[in-house]
This record gives sequence, structure tokens and C-alpha cells, in this order.
Amino acid sequence: MTLAAVPTAGPDPADRSGLAGDTMRGIMHVAAAIRHQQDVEIAELGLTPAVARALYELDPDRPLPARDLAEQLQCDRSNVTALVDKLEQAGLVQRRVDPTDRRQKTLVVTEAGRRIRQRVHEVMSDSRLFDGLTTGELAALGELVWKVSDGSAARHCGT
Repeated sequence: MTLAAVPTAGPDPADRSGLAGDTMRGIMHVAAAIRHQQDVEIAELGLTPAVARALYELDPDRPLPARDLAEQLQCDRSNVTALVDKLEQAGLVQRRVDPTDRRQKTLVVTEAGRRIRQRVHEVMSDSRLFDGLTTGELAALGELVWKVSDGSAARHCGT
């Protein structure tokens, strides 16, 4: 068999478009694997991903108006109201009158909410998917992901 007839293990590096497409599909596959793992573990906590994200964004030591949570989540206030309703029904958050502005209510994370929020943080930080990488590979991947994302993270709101 001649060298030209030997199949290659991937796209020709000179084919930037094909390489970029393969890379994009690989990133989407990794993102789907991460999302699936997180969704399963979040569901085990009795939460939806959107409700878990809302709880994650709340600072247990600093009550926050719902409108500020909406800004953090980049969501419409009506969506946040539904998320907060679910958090409140689960006993993870309480709505309380803001002592500095009685016209406004703030969101206070309960003790149960603190425990679940810590667990959500652990789920969202789980790095088992990267166990097969060396420290150098992980550092390189981190740099590349940061470069591609331009230092920003996509946020999505939902109920």
C-alpha cells in the first residue's frame, strides 16, 4: 500500500475548515457529556438545572432582590419569579422584606438552601471527565477554552 492510500487518523491540518468543524463537534460532545452528568446529579437533588443555577447564583451571606438575581442570570424577571417560587417551595430560599427598603423583598438562602447550594457547587465543579489528562494537558485545555470563550461564560435562563 502506498503512503497516499493509507487512511489518516483525522482531518488534514491544512484543511482548517474541516479541523475547526471536527473540533467544534468534539467540544459539543464534551459539553453534552458534562451537561448530562450535571443534570443527572442535579435531578438527584430534586432540582431542575435552572433552579439549581438560580440557587448557585445566590450568596448565602448576602440577601439579594429578585431583580438583581434576574440580572445575574440574564433572565426576564417573570422567569426568575418562577424559579424563586420553586426554591421557596423546596425550603431553600425565603422572601423577606428588605430592612433598608420595605417596598422590596430580598431572597435569603435558608440553612437547607446552604447545604444544597454547596452540593450544587460540587456538582458544577466535578472534574472527573478530565481525569485522563495530565496536569500540563489540563492547563493547556484551560488556556484554550479561556481563549476561545474570550473569558466569558454563556448563561441561560429557564424554568
